[in-house]
This record gives sequence, structure tokens and C-alpha cells, in this order.
Amino acid sequence: MKKQILALSLGVASLGAFAQKAELKAAEKAIKNQDFNGAISSLSAAEKLIENADDKYKSKFYFLKGQAHASKMDYKTAADAFNTLLAFEEKTGSNKYSGDAAPILNKMIQDVSNKAIQLYNEGSDYKAAGENFYLTYQLSPRDTSFAYNAAVAYTQAKDYEKALQYYKELKDIGYTGIETQYLATNKLTGKVENLGSKSQRDLMVKSKQYIKPEDQKSESKASTIIKNIALILKEQGKNEEAIAAMAEARKSNPKDLNLILNEAQLYIEMKRMDKFGELMQEAISLDPNNPTLYYNLGVVNFNQGRIDDAKKYYEKAIELKPDYADAYMNLAVSVLDKDKAIVEEMNKNLSNFKKYDELALKQKEVYKEALPYLEKADSLSRSIDTVKTLMNIYEVLEMSDKATEYRNLYKEMR
Repeated sequence: MKKQILALSLGVASLGAFAQKAELKAAEKAIKNQDFNGAISSLSAAEKLIENADDKYKSKFYFLKGQAHASKMDYKTAADAFNTLLAFEEKTGSNKYSGDAAPILNKMIQDVSNKAIQLYNEGSDYKAAGENFYLTYQLSPRDTSFAYNAAVAYTQAKDYEKALQYYKELKDIGYTGIETQYLATNKLTGKVENLGSKSQRDLMVKSKQYIKPEDQKSESKASTIIKNIALILKEQGKNEEAIAAMAEARKSNPKDLNLILNEAQLYIEMKRMDKFGELMQEAISLDPNNPTLYYNLGVVNFNQGRIDDAKKYYEKAIELKPDYADAYMNLAVSVLDKDKAIVEEMNKNLSNFKKYDELALKQKEVYKEALPYLEKADSLSRSIDTVKTLMNIYEVLEMSDKATEYRNLYKEMR
């Protein structure tokens, strides 16, 4: 009886192996005839038996499955099959099908990533761009930058749920986006350029078109990811969750200036300028020579009515950065803040000529105080606002030639 059962089980095993072989042969023939649906049907039948198949049949099955689904442009299923094949043959020490699978997989990755980049650059369908970026990541899980690109694209599409999902995924896997940049100076332009790869950079230096080769690490995107998670949560009305996300990030690295600035940006979005000001002070303690931080504190103090403090911060920003056009402009605005009260008094004293003339003289003194700052801002970064403001001040100060010059400029810029 025992012998009979053994013979029967051997017979079943032989039938299974025969069926696998037949289905794989049918699939292979169908692919050659470009009958990809037929191939997929045969492979589906073989899949039920593949778990217990010989290694050579497993390898062939995964290769044919990837090939059939790639031809149907079902890239996700194809990539799963090819990646399983590559891992399986690496484990078993075989390379029978991996060499043929790799170029097909690489072409799929190239096609999908190119489509994603094109869609994103065109700006016509950010959601589709996000789908293709994430599919590229699924095709090649080591290329985590595509998951980051997907999150950015979904944010542009205002699909915040998807963007949040991918940003959280990136945070969980510890993605930083730090890359080695292969730089060299273009002899013709004098500009430092990223030449993509070490081999390309070395080739361009050898050609004498570039000089001063150097390697440089790109900045980490970790704090940007946390910031974007928090801003999306804020956009969804989840302010407390947004603050908690930022606090969690800061807990692990409390002296990270970027995280402080990102948290400060979050409070600007929430219109909580008191917290923004506190964080700017904290940032200054870490980076006391950063003119932008003093400029931001100037804005905070001005908006909260502390005009004298605002002026001090703008002056400090200018001290650190003498060509800081915005700081000169805001310093002028801080001086001109006194004009509002003077104009109100002038309107109350239209019939009191003596008082009105006194106020007009006072107004001119304010304008004279603001004028050098405005002229400096205009010389550093001319805009229609600087031109219009100077035109009006020159007229009040009866500087006729300057008033005419700026009136003509204003007409040209309108």
C-alpha cells in the first residue's frame, strides 16, 4: 500500500512539472507571435504551480511574465516580475535571464521617468506627473528621489492627501536626498557647473573647457520634507498636527537652523507673528551674522507697531549686507510711518493755516529723513514702487528736476 501511494504522488508531481513546462512554452510562443494576452493567460495558469517548480522554471516564468506585461505597458506588474527575477537569480547564483531582463526594465524606467519629467515641465497635468514619478520609484525602489518628485508634483496638483502620503513615506525611510555633485568651472563663462557624473566632469576637464574640478555634497532635503508635511497639514486645517510634526523634527535636532526657519514659516502662515519673532531670535542666536534674520525681525516688529525696534533690525541687516535693497526700502517705510499721523493732523487743520504750514514743514522733515534710504533702495533694485514713491517725495520737497525725471520714469514703467 505504501508503494502504491508513493507511486501515485510521484505521478502527480510529474504531471505538475509537465503542465508548468507546457504553459511556459505556450507563453513563450505567444510572446514571439505578439499575442501578449494569450501569453498572460498561459502564465496565469502556470503561476498556480510555480511555487514548487524547479529553479530554472521559476526564472523563466518571472522573465516571461515581465516581458509580457512590459509589452502591454503594465509597467508595475512587469517591474515586480523582473525585480523578483533579479533577486531570485542573485540568490541562486544564476544569471540565465537577468541579463535579458535588465535592459527591458531599464527602458521602462527611462520611458516612465521621461514622461513624468515632461508632464511636470509642461505644467499641464501635475497629477499625472506625480503618478509617473511614483511609478518610476516603484520600478526602481533604489531611486528614492523619484518618490520625492512625486510628492512635489502632487503638491503642485493640490492633491494634498497623496503628497502627504509620499512625504511621510520619505520621512519614514530616512530619505535625505544628499547627492555628490561633480562640479567644475566653465572657462568661457567663469561659472561653476554641475556636470552630472565624475566621468563626464573628468572628461570635460581633460578637454580643457573646464577647470577647478571639485566634489560637493548637496543639501539635505530632510528638513524640507518635515516643513512640507507641516504646511500640508496646516493647509488641511490641522494646525495642531502641523505644529506637532515640526516639534517632533526639532526635538531630534534642536539647533538645525533650517528647521527653525521652517517652523517660523509655519507661524507666518498661521499669522502668529509673536511665535515667528521668538523663533527669529532663536535663529539669530545660532547665526548672528545672517542679515535676512534681522530683516525678518524688522518686519515682525514693524507689523506689531514697534517702529523704533524695526528700524534697529533693518539697520543691523544693512550693516551685515550693505547692498540689501529690501532693508533700505523698509527702513524708509519705517521712517515714513510718522507721515500718517501728520497727514491726519493736516486734514483736521485745513482752515488753520498756521498750524497746517507747521505740519507741512514737519512732513518735509520726515521725507528728508526717508529720502536717502529710498534713493539707495532705488539704486540697488529699481521698481515701479521705488520710482513712484521718490517721484511723490521729490514733488513735496519741491525738487523739480528730480520730480520731472522720476515722473517720466514712472510713465515708462507703467
